[in-house]
Amino acid sequence: MPPARACNGDAALCERRFDEVVFPCTHNAYAAKDDGFGQVNANQQHGIGQQLLDGVRCMMLDVHDNAGQTALCHGGCALGEVDHLEALLEIEAFLAANPDEVLTIIYEDDVAVDRIVADLEDSALAQRVYTHEPGAAWPTLAAMIDADTRLLVTAENGGPLPAWFHHVWDLTWDTPYSFHSVEEFSCAHNRGVMGNDLFLVNHWLSTMFDTPSQPDAATANAYDLLYSRATQCQQEAKQPPNFLAVDFYDQGDLFAVVRALNGLP
Repeated sequence: MPPARACNGDAALCERRFDEVVFPCTHNAYAAKDDGFGQVNANQQHGIGQQLLDGVRCMMLDVHDNAGQTALCHGGCALGEVDHLEALLEIEAFLAANPDEVLTIIYEDDVAVDRIVADLEDSALAQRVYTHEPGAAWPTLAAMIDADTRLLVTAENGGPLPAWFHHVWDLTWDTPYSFHSVEEFSCAHNRGVMGNDLFLVNHWLSTMFDTPSQPDAATANAYDLLYSRATQCQQEAKQPPNFLAVDFYDQGDLFAVVRALNGLP
């Protein structure tokens, strides 16, 4: 008897709609120490390829112009940058090798939409994108996998060019994201319209200078705290936190918390 099909790692997720699933997400996914970012602007230890292998299924990417090149930068490209197209090629290679995985990109876009779209097309990822029709029910993960429309592309600023390039705040709403202590964590409404289909919980601690704090990641991402805040936000919002976004995902218990929120053992 063949093994049960797994969708994003578990058969139980296959028949759930996209908006019923919680996805582990990385804040400034590209800004990794392994890729040359420093203490002042690195939000992750490991880069995009390792994150995908480890189980990250939503990535926040900041796109900037760097001397005419489309690059992923945080706090100025002189402090570190990753070529946008090269990052997309890494994502495409992962999707090609892992046909039962569904991913989301949330862009903070500071370049023209057509430049981002061009790289998505050149990487071949544009062949795998999902287009969400306003007001339509979300498909199950299995349906997205069967159709090979396994990448949801969203962006904060630029308006849609092709239909699959979604304005994130038309689909999603989020919590605040600037916290300096555990006591400040809040599930208050920040951007987007509360009640949008998708819900992003931003969960990381910054230094007093609003730079990433790797020493605080173990505290922020510890199971009890992360699970408690996520469930509190779910109760207050009356909807699951579809994207649970953290810094330094490799510290703490992000994946265990996401499994618990998805009702998986």
